[in-house]
Amino acid sequence: MLEVRSVSKHFGGAHVVSDVSLKVGKGGIVGLIGPNGAGKTTLFNLIAGTLKPSQGAIHLEGAEITREGAHRRLARGLGRTFQIPRPFAEMTLIENMLAAAQAQTGERLFANWVMPGRVAGEERANAEKAMAHLEFLGLARLAREPARVLSGGQRKLLELGRVLMADPRIILLDEPGAGVNPALLDAIIERVLEINRRGVTFLIIEHNMDLVARLCGHVFVLAAGRLLSEGMPEDVVRDPMVIDAYLGTGAA
Repeated sequence: MLEVRSVSKHFGGAHVVSDVSLKVGKGGIVGLIGPNGAGKTTLFNLIAGTLKPSQGAIHLEGAEITREGAHRRLARGLGRTFQIPRPFAEMTLIENMLAAAQAQTGERLFANWVMPGRVAGEERANAEKAMAHLEFLGLARLAREPARVLSGGQRKLLELGRVLMADPRIILLDEPGAGVNPALLDAIIERVLEINRRGVTFLIIEHNMDLVARLCGHVFVLAAGRLLSEGMPEDVVRDPMVIDAYLGTGAA
């Protein structure tokens, strides 16, 4: 599904990501862990298209996407969430969801006059789709409420819902467990597993090793911008290099 080939990113003399290669198989849930400052978010930005690599290549389903922008990658089926969700606070949840729908005819100014029936039909279909996703995420009762009323965990769920509106085949999930209470964390895990059962692939940045163990079949470990280790979660946590670079520092 996704292949990163010897990717590096330099900012001046700072080598934030150095010669990283990894593969994510179709239908899998793969973890990306490491200490703060390891380069995980930079690598996500490189994969998502908000940054361009200094060296290396990125392939999605066999097609090279190294120089494509984020919008082109989203159209190919690669979606991503952010560690700190930033919904449109004064817009309702359903409006936030609808704003994320892709390729809407009504986005073209003259289409609203030339093809009003088609525009209206798409809007109805998108509204039904958005409500179905909100129902699935346990947010339907808040559909007409402004996003500012949501808790941190609910914002994570809304962020996931907005990505689902783009019908992704792979989702880059950035710290879904950060700042989330245990009850909502369980809900997020259950939703990710169900979305995965529907055929969506995941690459997940996460510090919560319990969440990683529950979700991920394979884990990559970054440290100082380099790939330090990889394997099944239960094997990685016993790797002396990982313990010294990450787990032994007190990271959860």
